[in-house]
Amino acid sequence: MFVSLVLAALSDDKPLLGFTPADAQAEYRLELQMEALVDPKDQMEWMKKLTARPHHVGSPYQLENANYLLSLYKSWGYDAQIERFYVLFPSPKDRLLEMNGWKAKLSEPTIPGDTSGTASKEALPLYNAYSKDGDVTAPIVYVNYGVPADYETLEHYGIDVKGKIVLARYGGSWRGIKPKVAAEHGALGCIIFTDPRDDGYYQGDPYPKGGWRNASSGQRGSVADMPIYPGDPLTPGVGATKEAKRIALSSAVTITKIPVLPISYGDAEPLIRDLSGPMAPDGWRGALPTPYKLGPSRHPVHLRVHFNWDTVEARDVVAKLPGSQYPDEWVIRGNHYDAWVYGANDPISGQVAMLSEAKALGMLAKNGWKPKRTIVFCSWDGEEPGLLGSTEWVETHAQELSSKAVAYINTDSNGRGFVGLEGSHDLEKFANEVARDVQDPEKNVSALERVRANRAVGAAPAERENVRKADIKIGALGSGSDYSSFIQHLGIASIDLGYGGEGEGTQYHSTYDDYDWFTKFGDPGLVYGGVLSKTGARLSMRLADADWLPYEYTHLASTVQTYVKELLALEDSMRVETESQNKLIEDGTYQLTYDPTKTLVPPKPKAEVPHLNLAPLQNAADHFAKAAAAFEEKRSLSPDLDETLMQAERVLLGPGLPGHPWYRHTLYAPGLYTGYGVKTLPGVREAIEQRNWRQAEEQAVVAAEALDRLSKLLEQATKKK
Repeated sequence: MFVSLVLAALSDDKPLLGFTPADAQAEYRLELQMEALVDPKDQMEWMKKLTARPHHVGSPYQLENANYLLSLYKSWGYDAQIERFYVLFPSPKDRLLEMNGWKAKLSEPTIPGDTSGTASKEALPLYNAYSKDGDVTAPIVYVNYGVPADYETLEHYGIDVKGKIVLARYGGSWRGIKPKVAAEHGALGCIIFTDPRDDGYYQGDPYPKGGWRNASSGQRGSVADMPIYPGDPLTPGVGATKEAKRIALSSAVTITKIPVLPISYGDAEPLIRDLSGPMAPDGWRGALPTPYKLGPSRHPVHLRVHFNWDTVEARDVVAKLPGSQYPDEWVIRGNHYDAWVYGANDPISGQVAMLSEAKALGMLAKNGWKPKRTIVFCSWDGEEPGLLGSTEWVETHAQELSSKAVAYINTDSNGRGFVGLEGSHDLEKFANEVARDVQDPEKNVSALERVRANRAVGAAPAERENVRKADIKIGALGSGSDYSSFIQHLGIASIDLGYGGEGEGTQYHSTYDDYDWFTKFGDPGLVYGGVLSKTGARLSMRLADADWLPYEYTHLASTVQTYVKELLALEDSMRVETESQNKLIEDGTYQLTYDPTKTLVPPKPKAEVPHLNLAPLQNAADHFAKAAAAFEEKRSLSPDLDETLMQAERVLLGPGLPGHPWYRHTLYAPGLYTGYGVKTLPGVREAIEQRNWRQAEEQAVVAAEALDRLSKLLEQATKKK
């Protein structure tokens, strides 16, 4: 009786995109069975096993984990195998940072009673993968987050980093951007630290008393120039199989141009204390108990890093559950399982949630359920150094994926709190329906309702009521996890999701991201691990079982029109700002405000912003909006259009973006100077930001042509109905 009431409550007035009413009710019934099979205790057991030892790509325990995952998938009835790739993975053999008799510790002491107490020689020390080898000695300059705008500020203070070593704090952009921009400005080396204001005692008690980063905790990570291309640096564009042709290391453009080293804020404090020069602007000052000055340092700093440039085996574990009606339409679900050290949060919290999904779906299949479409679970290796496992798999199977992939669903880290959703906007309505049907365990409302409430609190008063009722806008995908190759290289509709916002602190990429920290401060009892499983399973099941694929295009059309309006506003604001600033420079207003005892330099005049011809893009966006509305009005209930609509995201691919042609999607890409951060309509937006007006107009035509291709595809599909 209770199950019937629950089913009625779920299905009444809640149609499912892609399902007939009768099939929607059957789907709800099946999902209730799935929920009963998800047990967070399983996840606790798997997490303890997978994080028992350090397990970076190519390590001995990563091989054990690969075989363990393979055995789990097979025990649940999947056709599973390990697919191997051979990738460049540097590990440190020499690290030194010293100054005037002081030497950085560059270590994370073990904590008695904590998993980190078992650390051994298997654990990678603090370092940045794909840093260049180097041995340099020079004064340091503090560059805040080390993004391009920070160098404009330094120029205002008359400070040049040429011939210096820069000291940058984490934040503001992806870490690989910091050495990239530093090298472009003539720096000899780059040191990166996490400031306690951002992630340390300023936020709360450090670990082990609290969940926040302690003075010894550092952040490992890749600094490969992934906005150029991700994956193995030596096999751009092709899978890194044994037979693949490799370029020389000296030709790998994603390796940094200067040496880079990450340090803890405990090691950063002596360096900051040694800085001279003017005080840093207010927004640059962190929470260490010393003045934050810009530099240069009073004493030169000696930085030395050398690496073992080894080729290691990356092992993707791929498990398939064949479709009964459309076996050549694939729903792909992925999460990586390699870590920098133990990686309980990143990535095992997401990996064990995905395992719960796979187990539940496998048990349903053993009890008679047969998904209409094939479901492919992928446990990726080598994500941390540069999306190695997923990129090489996608590049190897590009032709097959282009014809068969329905969608890719990605997770990574997970925690307590609110659901976060990013992805292709033709899946926005679909994602909202799934969030609507997942219950939040803390508030006993839907995950969707919690997000709406959270967004309403932060919205302008006039917008709050609408936010509480409308579908949530999902974010656009940049980079930083394994969806990148699927959407941005092959044009496969993708979703990335995870829960968070309520955990106490982070141990991101440190030794202390272990089982003990995560189960105490991240997600005690892995309660939200179970919620993520139920969310991810619904996404996979609905895509696999839908009567017709649940793409929806009016949400995408609305989003595209928003992006176009943002470009027009960007152009206008840059024009006004340029005219205003040039006038202040010309009439000497800046100089009148400067303290004569300080060396301050006014900005340089900038060329005026012309009126760009973005009409082709505006017209194409309007055309697409009409085509999308007409298609949705006469939407077919037949799967006959699946093959056509699977190509919808593909037609948004262009010839490749200027400066990083591996990225082909005309709507979404990581920024050349943001890294993980997304640029929407990237070809046009980045050209405007870089003041390359001719390229902006050329890219507007490229994006317009892609939108027109999509409009034509929808118009043809509408006529078939």
